[in-house]
Amino acid sequence: QVQLVESGGGSVQAGGSLRLSCAASGGTFSTYAMAWFRQAPGNERDFVAAISRSGSSTYYPDSVKGRFTISRDNAKNTVYLQMNSLKPEDTAVYYCAAKFMYYYTRRDEYDYWGQGTQVTVSS
Repeated sequence: QVQLVESGGGSVQAGGSLRLSCAASGGTFSTYAMAWFRQAPGNERDFVAAISRSGSSTYYPDSVKGRFTISRDNAKNTVYLQMNSLKPEDTAVYYCAAKFMYYYTRRDEYDYWGQGTQVTVSS
């Protein structure tokens, strides 16, 4: 059983930056692909970024490409999401997720989820 705990959320003005962290425990971190999703009120939980087990491969939707960067430190069992040039439409609860072996963009593929961290971007 893998436990995931997100941190680093907060409030920021448009154009600002935040870095989210997700600490994993209870499993062999390097065997899991990791991803970030987000959910705004009234919306579905949407894919934001994913990273392979080694960190050599990443994937982003067009909505965040060039602004967000996912990375991981397998020695620290932690995955990060660096968010730059934030926009009000980035406001959401951000969740990290773990999937054994390979990453996907579909949320129902993921095995484990954190509790989420709120990100609020004001204009």
